[in-house]
Amino acid sequence: MATYYLAVDIGASSGRHILGHLENGKMVLEEIYRFENGMVKKDGELCWEFDRIFGEVVNGLKKCKEIGKIPVSMGVDTWGVDFVLLDKDEKVLGNTVGYRDHRTDGMDDEVYKTISLDDLYARTGIQKAIFNTVYQLMAVKKTHPEYLEQAETLLHVPDYLHYLLTGKKTNEYTEATTGQLVNPETRDWDYELIDMLGYPRRIFQKLIMPGTVIGNLSEKMQKEVGFDLEVVAPCTHDTGSAVLAVPANDDDFIYISSGTWSLMGLEREKADCSKESCDLNLTNEGGYNGTIRYLKNIMGLWMIQQVRHEANDAWSFAQICEMAEECKDFPSRVDANDECFLSPDNMTEEVKDYCRRTGQKVPETMGELATVIYTSLAECYARTAKELEGITGRTYSRIHIVGGGANAGYLNELTAKATKKEIHAGPGEATAIGNITAQMLKAKEFDSVEEARNVIHESFGIKIYKA
Repeated sequence: MATYYLAVDIGASSGRHILGHLENGKMVLEEIYRFENGMVKKDGELCWEFDRIFGEVVNGLKKCKEIGKIPVSMGVDTWGVDFVLLDKDEKVLGNTVGYRDHRTDGMDDEVYKTISLDDLYARTGIQKAIFNTVYQLMAVKKTHPEYLEQAETLLHVPDYLHYLLTGKKTNEYTEATTGQLVNPETRDWDYELIDMLGYPRRIFQKLIMPGTVIGNLSEKMQKEVGFDLEVVAPCTHDTGSAVLAVPANDDDFIYISSGTWSLMGLEREKADCSKESCDLNLTNEGGYNGTIRYLKNIMGLWMIQQVRHEANDAWSFAQICEMAEECKDFPSRVDANDECFLSPDNMTEEVKDYCRRTGQKVPETMGELATVIYTSLAECYARTAKELEGITGRTYSRIHIVGGGANAGYLNELTAKATKKEIHAGPGEATAIGNITAQMLKAKEFDSVEEARNVIHESFGIKIYKA
């Protein structure tokens, strides 16, 4: 009988429970449960519904029991930076505000009263993004100082879900690094920085590395789902899991973890916290085995997802790609990294307004909007590839695109053309695969990351697009 491992992979728009096992030397996946996710307005703030999300996590575990495929372990991965604060009674303090909320507006200036952007980067290696945990905590300090006074524990989103499953409070390394409060040399919290900013030390838990056993299900959870298992921390930041699943063992490539966000970069042993790296807005996030994900956050498919949604989801993404190709000669471009696209009231109008403001032809049809977004993304990838090559002093022959965006064939073709590099697209389920791989490595199903990546390469179809 197969030995199953469960990845609970939760993104900004949906979550999935995916079982993985090895069969004839290949990894086999099975999606058994899926649920919707998204932020909702509460008291004027954009918030996550963590109670509902956790209910869906439990429902997916019950599904394992129902189909008779009970995993030996599980792990949760999510997006980065967001967190909850718990008081001494383990109650959540305040609203569960998400990263697209505007509470952090102006909080960068508040942080820079204590430490400059350059010094903050030199200490953490993390690119400036206004939603980083360091700025979110400053927003809490300024608007609800009582929450920080009452707080006993800070848990990032996957840490919180693991806590609800096991009763154990942990902070996992790859997720913690996204918040801009971790020292990339020590792989630990920068407590001196935390003290400087006036955040209470006590709320930060000891960092654990991917592959660490957090614990078994609590007795309450065992009764509810009908079985027990080990909860093992994967790379709980979804990009960390996706990068672990890149099917290559050499160093002659750039990766793009393509989904709601596009995370484009390199896997390295050490962080680059130089002024040049800071000026390029490159970031040094944590990876499996203490590696560094040296990358740039690019707005990604969020833009096309929103435009599609604003058209009442009338077309599939494949149909939108076809329409974009039909309008491929439409000339306008946008800066995919402009903050105006982070959380607009209406993405369609924001793209049109950007073109209007910059004196370009305004897209009107879905095909025109899509070709503007896809072509702009591909050109952004090309600029980022040049930046990575410039700062490392070498060239890379290919780009591995993993995650859901690997299925966007039209975008892959544009990326090959813009970067003049070979594109290797797949696997699409990279985040879940990486989550499961961390569990399998802990269980000694693989002897090494290299062996795991070889199996991933053989197990999932990789499509090549020529430059």
